[in-house]
Amino acid sequence: MKGKVGMRILAIDSSSTVASVAIVEEEKIIGEYTINNKITHSQTLLPMIDEMFKISEISLESIEAIAITSGPGSFTGLRIGSATAKGLGQALNLPLIEVPTLEAMAYNMFATDKLVCPIMDARRNQTYTGVYKIVGEDLQIVLDGTAVGIDELVSKLNEYDEEVIFIGDGIPAFKEFLFENMKYTPIFAPTHMNRQRAGSVGALGLKYYKEGKITNASDFRPDYFRKSQAEREMEEKLKNE
Repeated sequence: MKGKVGMRILAIDSSSTVASVAIVEEEKIIGEYTINNKITHSQTLLPMIDEMFKISEISLESIEAIAITSGPGSFTGLRIGSATAKGLGQALNLPLIEVPTLEAMAYNMFATDKLVCPIMDARRNQTYTGVYKIVGEDLQIVLDGTAVGIDELVSKLNEYDEEVIFIGDGIPAFKEFLFENMKYTPIFAPTHMNRQRAGSVGALGLKYYKEGKITNASDFRPDYFRKSQAEREMEEKLKNE
């Protein structure tokens, strides 16, 4: 399916403590609203979208698709983002564009010959991660998104024998370990690039739309990568009974 010139989409990311929404066209970002202060997304996401459309004086009816981060990330955050995107998609009869969280994070970078590695803190010394290359405007997958221990990730990165740029909320948790164990000195994305941004979700979403990577709003399901803590605890409880 081909995107039209001037196509306009709404992009949403609530996969972490960051809540971010954007209105994106093929040649520009019309508006982007990002907040990272740990306020519950259920309180912020819809008001942010409403405020952004009001300030930009753009009608929701002018949107042709909704790009949503599909995971991994916070279970609660992904569910809230999913419910929001699905609700709007069904109400406006719009398709959804699934954009993997890690791919959108990597797409914050541009024109680098280094590997790009998003790391999201998944607790218990685990990380949601992937490895990517930015070639022109294209994102190439070196290591697909996965949930692994930080030690296993570092071992894999050292095998590539290349410099690595890290992005994500895993940096504070794993920065010291990376400095001590990476073959090359790790590079950390600057503040304006090191967290989720709906502008990147939208830009990558436009590319995926043109490739036909869309889904019906009613069919969309987030990819959590692993079971929630509550599910794991319940399984452990049942096993011990």
